[in-house]
Amino acid sequence: MTQQPNTLWVVDLGQQPYRPVWEFQKKLNALRQADRIPDTLILVEHHPVYTIGKNGSDLHVVATDTFLKERGIEVVHVDRGGDVTYHGPGQLVGYPIFNLHYHRESVSWFMRQLEEVFIRLLGELGIPARREEGYTGVWVGDDKIVALGVRIRKWVTMHGFAFNVHTDLSFYDGIIPCGIFHKGVTSLHLLLENAPTLEAIKPDVVAQFRDIFGFHEVQTVQLEHVAVTEIFGVPLNDVENVME
Repeated sequence: MTQQPNTLWVVDLGQQPYRPVWEFQKKLNALRQADRIPDTLILVEHHPVYTIGKNGSDLHVVATDTFLKERGIEVVHVDRGGDVTYHGPGQLVGYPIFNLHYHRESVSWFMRQLEEVFIRLLGELGIPARREEGYTGVWVGDDKIVALGVRIRKWVTMHGFAFNVHTDLSFYDGIIPCGIFHKGVTSLHLLLENAPTLEAIKPDVVAQFRDIFGFHEVQTVQLEHVAVTEIFGVPLNDVENVME
């Protein structure tokens, strides 16, 4: 294992549609492969969208066209693993752009570390979260509170987690989440009286990432949109030169 990077960059995008952030991820992933940026965690709250992973099935989107139109839900096929999931307001979505050469070259290790972030976070809030054998994600009882789905190329990660904080769970009525028929979903505000807001929980999530992945410091930038020419002083306009 190469020496662990000391600094974690955090890019807070606020509320954004899905597709531009996906393209932004690809740019940062290419820059991380080229070692032009350090490990970076993107935080975002998406407009309503159902994303279907490479292993997913269109049949697991059970919403009618009317349901999709009335609720303003986009359906997007993506290049992560896993099946169908929902992203939308009240849900904290995170995309770690990590080079596992500097951590451990193991997909299962990375997934367990992501789960550990939220098991510890929820534990500190008094919620007994756990792993479920045979599935990814973080569970409280038989309900999933954090969904995971990643893509790893040349040991650099993208996509990541979806943490239901104050999510309107009725949006899940339009899908079979992760293709799992016999289990449910939940959110922090259903489990915890006076649950923290999405904004309030962000620093705690970042602190868990810092500790569990062994970073010494965190640098954060807030962006109003992803159409930027540089990030932390690193130019993005020539990123195509390092993208395949």
